[in-house]
Amino acid sequence: MFAGAFMMGAKDRLLPPSVPFRFFVTATLLHVVGWAVLAAGAGDLAGFTGGLGLPLAGLHVITLGVLAMAGMGAAFQMLPVATRRQLGPVWACHLTWVLFTPGVIILSLGLATGLVWALHGGATLTVAGLALFGVLIGRNLMQVSDLPGVTRHAWLAVASLAVLAGLGLLLVVDIDRGFLPDRAAFAAAHAMVAGYGFMGMLAMGFSYVLIPMFVLSQGVPDAVGKRTALLSAVALVLGVGGALAGLGPVSALGALVGLGTVFVYLKAQAAVLKGRMRKRLETFFRLVKAAWVVLPLSLLAAIALALGLAPDITAPLWGLLLVFGWLLSFVTGILQRIMPFLASMHSGANGGKPVLLSHLVWEPALTVHVLCHGGAILLLAVGLSLKSPPVLTAGAVLGLVGAVSFASFTWVMMRRYLAYENAKNKGTP
Repeated sequence: MFAGAFMMGAKDRLLPPSVPFRFFVTATLLHVVGWAVLAAGAGDLAGFTGGLGLPLAGLHVITLGVLAMAGMGAAFQMLPVATRRQLGPVWACHLTWVLFTPGVIILSLGLATGLVWALHGGATLTVAGLALFGVLIGRNLMQVSDLPGVTRHAWLAVASLAVLAGLGLLLVVDIDRGFLPDRAAFAAAHAMVAGYGFMGMLAMGFSYVLIPMFVLSQGVPDAVGKRTALLSAVALVLGVGGALAGLGPVSALGALVGLGTVFVYLKAQAAVLKGRMRKRLETFFRLVKAAWVVLPLSLLAAIALALGLAPDITAPLWGLLLVFGWLLSFVTGILQRIMPFLASMHSGANGGKPVLLSHLVWEPALTVHVLCHGGAILLLAVGLSLKSPPVLTAGAVLGLVGAVSFASFTWVMMRRYLAYENAKNKGTP
């Protein structure tokens, strides 16, 4: 069955555009902020393994403000479409954004400055927003008995969300209390469950629907989705459990199982691409393919770190590959495609001719973003390996240029979409 079958009747399950787009636009803006903060603190990135300051603040602006923000917006819109079940009241989706957005900003301020009120207040709001999101997603999933390739990964994401929120609160309280026996181990577990668990499972589960739909190909068999969900669960338990117990070889084993999971996942995606009807792949797919290359590299770096090999280099390199190489590449690539796609669907939701995707997409801005993003990752990897502040600064600045270009694409797309809607409402589309 073609993945496009998931879109049958999708217009009946579209949320108001204000729901997904407020998350997407916020993620786009915080994308610029995150790279700017990292550029300002690039001199401290070499050998960074934790601690308050601009690097930690910039990292959380990216992970929470961009990755989680975009993941929440996508989940709110795509889950009802894929599962054919209503998600929940629209006001609750809006409330999630109202809680989460200021929470991320205030928490990041606290991580940069060490202000206790910002750390505790920001963490409280952030966790409240994530908790409400988890409840809404869980309610939707409880109504579904099919689509195991999507729902099992989504359940793993919800479970990971609960764990990462708990670990995050412990780490915040520990900053001024100092009660954790091994803060570095808890931070590593937090990073694993956030990157490979929450965001990783959302990315993997949704890609089983989105990638076939975007390239017009057969969907991924349910058996494959079940297999990667099971392997992912085993990998997460081993990796996170090993980190919390201080057993590096166990965490390394979890990363090894993760590599097996990635092999199954990428083999399925290769089959999707081989059978696609759309032969020309748009710009967004360059980022998706790059993310698929970096994902196993991040797990190899995780193995090296778990075995204690040069942690002052492998720890920040692992964070770079996981957050920026795999997740940020994948998420920004998908956003390049899903934002105009949803805008086009919304423009035709109430009848009339929908706006063409080609009219919404400003291709030059996307090309600049792809080139700058790729160059930034390479420069940061070299800078971390050589512990060179000038190279790290150059990489972060290049990432900032790419983020500004991506924001300009979003601005142009939203302006064109709203102009089309206004013209249609006046009877002159």
